[in-house]
Amino acid sequence: MIEYRNMKRVLPLSGLALLALTSCAKKDGGLAAGPDFPKRLQEALITAQPGAVIQLPEGKFDLDRELSLTIDSVTIRGKGLDKTVLSFKGQKSGSAGLLATGNGLTLEDFTIEDTKGDGVKINGANGVTIRRVKTAWTGGPKETNGSYGLYPVQCKNVLIEDSVVIGASDAGIYVGQSHQIIVRHNRVEFNVAGIEIENSTNADVENNVATNNTGGILVFNLPDLPVQGGSFTRVYDNQVFSNNTDNFAPKGNIVAKVPTGTGVMVMSTHDIEIFKNTLKDNETTNVSIVSYLSTGNPLKDPKYDPFVESISIHDNTISGGGHKPAGAAADLSKVLGSPVPSILYDGFLRPKSKDAKICIRNNGDATFIDYDAAHEFKNPKRDLGSHGCELPALQAVKLDAAGGQPSAKL
Repeated sequence: MIEYRNMKRVLPLSGLALLALTSCAKKDGGLAAGPDFPKRLQEALITAQPGAVIQLPEGKFDLDRELSLTIDSVTIRGKGLDKTVLSFKGQKSGSAGLLATGNGLTLEDFTIEDTKGDGVKINGANGVTIRRVKTAWTGGPKETNGSYGLYPVQCKNVLIEDSVVIGASDAGIYVGQSHQIIVRHNRVEFNVAGIEIENSTNADVENNVATNNTGGILVFNLPDLPVQGGSFTRVYDNQVFSNNTDNFAPKGNIVAKVPTGTGVMVMSTHDIEIFKNTLKDNETTNVSIVSYLSTGNPLKDPKYDPFVESISIHDNTISGGGHKPAGAAADLSKVLGSPVPSILYDGFLRPKSKDAKICIRNNGDATFIDYDAAHEFKNPKRDLGSHGCELPALQAVKLDAAGGQPSAKL
């Protein structure tokens, strides 16, 4: 185990004492803390052996360049989510706080702040656990904040739990082009998208709190990405409320089109189950179901399926919202009045298809509309009608321990 002590505790020491401290190894085999802490930390990541635990100390540490890790089965562990803080406010090199590619990675009990780009990016790993990790941009919601807080991409067997993300200019927790995913017990706030599952299969998003974002929870399948066919996601037992922060994403990003005041949004994917959530006071709408065709972006990827199908929305508690709609819903409100219905569907159907299987039931007094965006709202349908159908329940996600996934509360 490699252990670092807080640099701030040694600053008042005399030069002689400081020299003695930095030139000696601790008796337990860890490295002594000193003014070159960032260098020592990166060296520990480079020289780590599989199975290593890198123990970070309590305190706040300033780093000016990206950290990287490529070794399998490494744990990076701090003293607590708000006790060990790595600040990148003066970052000069790289963009992420931590960039990792090793399998069987565990990150827990520390905070990363104010990175130029992503907080934690993990690329192509099998077995990822992120537990009690916080990423934040401390200057409030701004376009210049990093894009993603916690960002596994093209990974397998991903667990993100008990973590916090604040201020991402794209998505707080983003899992993209990945397979077998659990995102649970997290809090996401003041991001453009709180949680985004994109072009991924077999994901459970459960027991999270998403508030004060532009959009709370997004499940998307987008074109022009190496991995297509995002599907089979369950969104359940979440608290998704008051996601009314103005959209601050850089222009050109797809999330820049997410209307301020969106609770849960599903785009161009299939076999999605949304149930037992509390959805309230999202001022565009609490649930939005749309095709990529609604974005107005040109469709150039011949392999991409832009339609949304087989969506089950049931047994949710839905209230409030819809009084200050943005985006296309603002135009819709001119036709339908206010508040906008709690569940919106744009009505784009696959050619020659008669039913997209949008099944909605047991959501209390929540209202629904198919607003017929394909024909400029000419024939909106308020009645649930055939939408009161049922689809088979999706199976729970189980992570593969063989993929390097540490023990999890499954």
